[in-house]
Amino acid sequence: MAAPGERKFQILQTLAAMLETPGGEKITTAALAARLDVSEAALYRHFASKAQMFEGLIEFIEQSVFGLINKITSSQQNGLSQAEAIVSLLLGFAQKNPGITRVLIGDALINENDRLQARINQLLDRLEATLRQCLRIAAGNGEIRTDLDTMVAGNLLLCYVIGRWHQFAKSGFKRLPSESFTQQWPLLSAGLK
Repeated sequence: MAAPGERKFQILQTLAAMLETPGGEKITTAALAARLDVSEAALYRHFASKAQMFEGLIEFIEQSVFGLINKITSSQQNGLSQAEAIVSLLLGFAQKNPGITRVLIGDALINENDRLQARINQLLDRLEATLRQCLRIAAGNGEIRTDLDTMVAGNLLLCYVIGRWHQFAKSGFKRLPSESFTQQWPLLSAGLK
């Protein structure tokens, strides 16, 4: 028998795996319980609701992504390199976690509790603020134009990431988010210099 923490993790892993089915059926607690070979009541011993399960996935995203971003920003002094590494990280994270990409773009949250989409919006706002901060550092170091509007540029970088996430999810996870990034970054960053 799995320990409570292990079972919780197993439920979230299974939920994420079910989200990897492009155009799949609506995920219900009954389908999730069947996939885990447990009763719905067993799910509710670990999570009060399906919304709480999605919140668990969002917490995983926040902890993983911002933990890695903190490593990037503490190990690199160059603001433009920080921004490039963060964009690359966000593309790679989605590529490694296709089901979670559907949570990031809000696709999996349709018909779920509105507070889940609000929480994803907050996460995206934090990512944009982080990118803006990297660009402010870059401008302060003379790596990019000092007259650059970092709010506009930070938003552009986030929109690029979200667009790649959407393309990945809508292609049935065939168009990889990181595809062509090394060729596209010089085009994106040229407007900053």
